[in-house]
Amino acid sequence: MSAGSRIWSAPAVALALCLSAAVGVLPAAAAATKGPDTVADTAAVVMDAVVNISTSQNVAASRGVPTPQLPPGSPFEDFFEEFFKRRQQPDDDGNNNGQRSRRVSSLGSGFVIDPSGLIVTNNHVIADADEIYANFNDGSKLKAELVGRDPKTDLALLRVKPEKPLTAVKFGDSDKLRVGDWVMAIGNPFGLGGTLTVGVVSARNRNINSGPYDNFIQTDASINRGNSGGPLFNMEGEVIGINTAIISPSGGSIGIGFAVPSATAEPILTQLRDFKEVRRGWIGVRIQGVTDEIAESLGLGKARGALVGGVTDDGPAAKAGLKAGDVVVKFDGKDVKEMRDLPRIVADTPVGKEVDVVVIRKGKEEALKMTIARMPEDEKQASAAKDTPAPAPKAATQRLLGIELASMSDDLRKRFKIKDGVTGVVILNVERNSAAADKGLKTGQVVLEVGQETVASPDDIQKRIDALKKSGRSHALLLVTDSDGQNRYAAIPLN
Repeated sequence: MSAGSRIWSAPAVALALCLSAAVGVLPAAAAATKGPDTVADTAAVVMDAVVNISTSQNVAASRGVPTPQLPPGSPFEDFFEEFFKRRQQPDDDGNNNGQRSRRVSSLGSGFVIDPSGLIVTNNHVIADADEIYANFNDGSKLKAELVGRDPKTDLALLRVKPEKPLTAVKFGDSDKLRVGDWVMAIGNPFGLGGTLTVGVVSARNRNINSGPYDNFIQTDASINRGNSGGPLFNMEGEVIGINTAIISPSGGSIGIGFAVPSATAEPILTQLRDFKEVRRGWIGVRIQGVTDEIAESLGLGKARGALVGGVTDDGPAAKAGLKAGDVVVKFDGKDVKEMRDLPRIVADTPVGKEVDVVVIRKGKEEALKMTIARMPEDEKQASAAKDTPAPAPKAATQRLLGIELASMSDDLRKRFKIKDGVTGVVILNVERNSAAADKGLKTGQVVLEVGQETVASPDDIQKRIDALKKSGRSHALLLVTDSDGQNRYAAIPLN
């Protein structure tokens, strides 16, 4: 299937990587309001900077004939084995019999950002392509080479070699956009080329779960397949977004499209131009969201910030004194309103820069200084711990908050493969349908802290629970770790 026809289905909705950049039809209520009288003057200036991207690649074309499954000893077994073996051997031209390669083409959009020949598009437009061409508004066509790409933000930078300077467009400041501002897009929907539409900004900072740095502009622009990688303009003719995805039950536009903001795209493209790769900032922390229950447990008042669950040894965060249980509320002068803000802010921070970090630690604000490192290429994602039922333990146990607990012992350490340096209280069982089960607590995990105080026995946990109840808290904040050393917090109701 070509890149121009990719669709990801949900029960009633499809999220389509749309190879697109067009704009659309306003809802009836919005259409009744007065929009711009015309965008013709702006369009005339920027139209020639928008290009159609065509790609092609060779793929194996299998006839899909499976080898028959015959009983051992069948008289036809040797015959069929030899027959299908011959079909898969290359012929004199180097092709596989029955699996001859075929040429597949796809279409997308892009735009020129440098008169010398730099072109922006989506990564999914050019992914796996053998050849890439940029088709210009005047009918000319140039072969493009890939400068660099970033799958995490779905951006790619291409270069062509024109005989004369190209018409280029400039980036605007997407941070200044307001919901309701008019926007214009030009692109290549369904291969039609040079199509312009006008719409409004429907929302900002959208998370559509397509990657770790989601921060999309939502627009009612009519974005369709063939438009991905095209520009979203403001009324001054500045690019404030790169159209990337739509929500659609059929693959066509229903007025819900998404664009990568220029504030996100511009630094990424600069790095691709300079280094042919993206060098993201990294501080070495594992974080989780702050729920209302966790906020209450920490005395934050309201849910905000990013909760630090663990700190990488010798990483920038560890060297700066950041600790598990800290809530990061400001980073390099930028507010961290929710968990997903922090990875994006850190990633966009230049490597080597010293930044101020504000955390809430045990109810009080503290300021730290931290130097940004480069994100390791082989950074591993946290893996889920296996919930393996344990045989009845010999150690004395206690049941609290729907959890069966026991003090650490050599037997339990060996059984659950708990690292030597880990101390705390071992979870032997979690009641089904309990609040602890709902929060993801599992057999074999170790409770390290309750209410941000270390615990070494079930009695310690009981004392902390009693103290929290006495202070008026409705939840106990547990810090737990698993055999892989992944820490996380869980707020368990005390009632």
